[in-house]
Amino acid sequence: MPADNPGSRYKWHVVGMLWWTAFFNYADRQAIFSVFPLLEKEMGLTTLQLGLLGSSFAWVYGLGAPFAGAIVDRVRRKAAILGGLHAWSVICMATALSKNFRHLLFFRGAEGLGETFYFPASVSLISDYHGKATRSRALGLHQTSVYVGTIAGGFFAGLIGQNYGWRWSFIVFGGMGIVLGFVLNNLLIEPERGASEEFSESAAKEERLPILALIKLLRTTPLALILMGAFLCSNFVAVVLLSWMPKFLYDRFHLSLAMAGLTATVFAQVASMAGSVLGGWMADKLRERTPGGRMIVQAVGVLCGAPFVYLCGQTQSVTWLIVALISWGLFKGMYDANIFASVFDVVPPKARGSAAGFMNMIGWLGGGGSAPIVVGWVSQSTGLGAAISLAAIVYLAAGALLIVGVVRFVPRLPVSSR
Repeated sequence: MPADNPGSRYKWHVVGMLWWTAFFNYADRQAIFSVFPLLEKEMGLTTLQLGLLGSSFAWVYGLGAPFAGAIVDRVRRKAAILGGLHAWSVICMATALSKNFRHLLFFRGAEGLGETFYFPASVSLISDYHGKATRSRALGLHQTSVYVGTIAGGFFAGLIGQNYGWRWSFIVFGGMGIVLGFVLNNLLIEPERGASEEFSESAAKEERLPILALIKLLRTTPLALILMGAFLCSNFVAVVLLSWMPKFLYDRFHLSLAMAGLTATVFAQVASMAGSVLGGWMADKLRERTPGGRMIVQAVGVLCGAPFVYLCGQTQSVTWLIVALISWGLFKGMYDANIFASVFDVVPPKARGSAAGFMNMIGWLGGGGSAPIVVGWVSQSTGLGAAISLAAIVYLAAGALLIVGVVRFVPRLPVSSR
């Protein structure tokens, strides 16, 4: 098997193939935010209703995540990845049929259900090709697809929307995802579970945890809970900027839909790509010296990013806004590169898919699910800029959690986890 050979090129080819799948995962979900002004005008939607469109995706995505993770630990991950890709791509295309707010709300929620299988399956599969020596770098490289997909979804949805109408944005992105699924069907190979840690497939089948056992495992693993709490906070901030920044730029600086979508994503996401690669490399090196190395890099990311989140909503200058977006994106990438690698340091291989599913549930249901609607509601009385700036407080909470984890609980890790 390719995974058995540490020097095999195929383990990096896997990262490349899944990179494109994650690209469409994020391009499809980001597209709607760039056409908010068109939806607002055509259907007479309020900021609260627009916030609900962002939240509906996150709620279904988060609620489905633990079940998706449990399923991923019991089926071929290749089937979960490609099946999910086809499902969310078809739903993305179907969004173009929407005639009113209820239709949009339904399709956004359905897309969240389709996409929820992807990350538990993909990060579990990648981790069976990459052991502790290269895991953060592999997952960090895979994470860059999130940023490129977000840029593409933001810019091209706005560009297509302003020239051909918002419906064609969903038709184009969904159709391309379907084609990709057929291409990858013959290229992606399922590895043995735990292959990178000499954890056999037969042992994995015998020892897979039922959901209740997984909950007990997580409840008795403080570091896992801390990492999930930090992800909830960081995802709240990320979704605030991703969902509301295009409209913020359109309203405050009077940019076109395409330029608002591009400006809201390109600077932060390109910087996040650099930060993700840097954060993955730093975490792998620091992990060799201390078991809390990955968490230290994550704490640096959110604490250093908080001032720039505040600046994003307060500045009246496009130049300073771009500086803030670049700086926030760089530190966000350092955090993102280690989201799952940190958790995989403290949970066994047999529970990785389920743990990633619970991670997504907490982060998206509690963080991503609340962010669009909370900011939409707060902005009605404070203005959108002030509501965005307040998200910096949530970043500081994430940093505090990670510091507590490093100082108090990392020293208690069993020797085998170090």
